[in-house]
Amino acid sequence: MTTPFRYIVGAVFLFVVQGVSAQTEGVITYEITVNNHRTIPAGQEGMKAMVPQYQTFKQQLFFKDTESVYKPLLEEEDEESNSRGRRFRMNTLNYTNVLTSLYLTQTSIFGKKYLITDTLKTVPWKFGKETKTIQGHECMQAFYRVSEGSRQQVITAWYAPSLPPNLGPEKYNTLPGAVLAVDVNNAERVFLAKKIELRPLGKNETITVPSDGQKVTAEEFKKIMEEQRKQRAGRFRN
Repeated sequence: MTTPFRYIVGAVFLFVVQGVSAQTEGVITYEITVNNHRTIPAGQEGMKAMVPQYQTFKQQLFFKDTESVYKPLLEEEDEESNSRGRRFRMNTLNYTNVLTSLYLTQTSIFGKKYLITDTLKTVPWKFGKETKTIQGHECMQAFYRVSEGSRQQVITAWYAPSLPPNLGPEKYNTLPGAVLAVDVNNAERVFLAKKIELRPLGKNETITVPSDGQKVTAEEFKKIMEEQRKQRAGRFRN
């Protein structure tokens, strides 16, 4: 791909301006596979016996105009679960408004609900030359590296230029086409679109801005999670 298109830095808002008029509405259903053992810290390998190595679940992305909500599939939430893996999954909802750059995460930890306020971040995507077809849409490759604490993460995404921009699972939504697949750290976490529906949203699929939960910033929530990890590690050692 030519050099001017190898990097996106600050371009997400161009996608918004150019894409709003072509924006449509619909639902994308993703299947997520997580390798829990890959995220266990060094020195705590004994936890592998307590945690299933893999868990698989589905989430849905509802989108209309400049807003989207990414949340657990209702069918799975209603099922009576006998799976050990599902117990370890937090019930999380992500709300994005690309026009106002608002990015909200609503999640519950040990029965306490939090509402994390953040802004839509543009990441330094690099474009690859590979393509693949996902659910009938030709997808282009994009990737970047990021440091989270002491860990390096390599993110590879596949986006469809034939679908509206600024759409994708969780925070992977700043490319010029809907993101249909994401690989985090070579299959540590994998997101894959299993169904794409371009249609008007139903009366029970209305996109609303989440408001429940203790309001915290992304940095504040990171500290809360770190404290929780330290407490769990202490209990495990004892």
